[in-house]
Amino acid sequence: MTTSIIITLSVLLLLAYLFDITASKTKVPSVMMLLLMGFVVKALSEKLGIEIPNLNEVLPLLGTVGLILIVLEGALELEINRNKMRLILNASLIALIPLLLVSTGIALYFNHFEQVPLKSALANAIPIGIISSAIAIPSAKNLIQDQKEFITYESSLSDIFGVLFFNFIVMNDDINSTSFMTFSFELILMLVISFVATLLLALLLGHIKHHIKYLPLVILVILIYAISKVFHLPALIFILLFGLFVGNIDELRNLKFINRFHPENFSAEVHKFKEITTELAFLVRALFFILFGFLLKLSDILNTSTIIPAIGFTAGIFLLRWIVLKLFKYPANPLVYIAPRGLITILLFLSIPASQRIIQVDQSLITQMILLSALVMMFGLMKYKKPLTPSVDESNPTI
Repeated sequence: MTTSIIITLSVLLLLAYLFDITASKTKVPSVMMLLLMGFVVKALSEKLGIEIPNLNEVLPLLGTVGLILIVLEGALELEINRNKMRLILNASLIALIPLLLVSTGIALYFNHFEQVPLKSALANAIPIGIISSAIAIPSAKNLIQDQKEFITYESSLSDIFGVLFFNFIVMNDDINSTSFMTFSFELILMLVISFVATLLLALLLGHIKHHIKYLPLVILVILIYAISKVFHLPALIFILLFGLFVGNIDELRNLKFINRFHPENFSAEVHKFKEITTELAFLVRALFFILFGFLLKLSDILNTSTIIPAIGFTAGIFLLRWIVLKLFKYPANPLVYIAPRGLITILLFLSIPASQRIIQVDQSLITQMILLSALVMMFGLMKYKKPLTPSVDESNPTI
């Protein structure tokens, strides 16, 4: 049995690697192939009478670790300098505005038409409003550099803003001035913790001489994230700041205390750290979506009672995204298509307290919206042709 599991996992992961390599040619996002592969494995195991243990508890674990690694991977790739400030500001606003509008709009729909309390409706709507960086970042890697940077910033910030918004709504029984003060204190505290932890981890990265050094650092990052989550702090901020700091330490040479890190000797260490992070992110992401595909139920996908709301909400999400991109003078093609729901949506959906769950947002609706948004992204990227020489939009020099 052990040998069979090893062989199966090895074949599945090698196929996942093949899908990742060929995604730029086929224009089919690797996540779609991973979901299909997991679904097929389940069908085959049932047909062959192979008994599989309950794997539902493994999904949140893989999802959390995957989210950490994917945001860290994206942050390490981002370049921070004065020329990027406009891009970062625009990506922040384009991440935040649709999140607030989509979440509030869906919540008001449930509140008005289904008589659901507004607070519970918001707790269930927020996961739907968040772009999944776990799908968006790898799907954008074949775009031109500026567009890829925009998607990385936007989707990572959408995750962070979404988690902050979700925690604020879920953790506070009453929304008042006290809850806002507590939230502000937690945010400031997390920024301080992130600053101190980032400096310590960067020092370790530059000074550990042992031949095993990168994996323990990744484990420390995950540990700090988990401890922060125990105290209900916005832990993704730490992941983003750590990745940005380590990946851009050369840009900070003008600051005196940065010289203690010896940035001139830091590049090789950062490059190796990026490599191990990228490979770990691929491994966990592949396992997560294969498992999610394995746990998919045909009844959830074909549920007729939720398909109309799922189509309506998905259409509204992409229409609003097109409007916001146009308002900020960003090219709609292909950016408008890259707004998938996925890993973070599943994690937050599973995190909704039982007392705040509503029957209108169930596994069927979440599954259908994830698949619909992935299909929109897939067909949008399939018809997009990458320019031979990337041109700059004259109305927006940042992309």
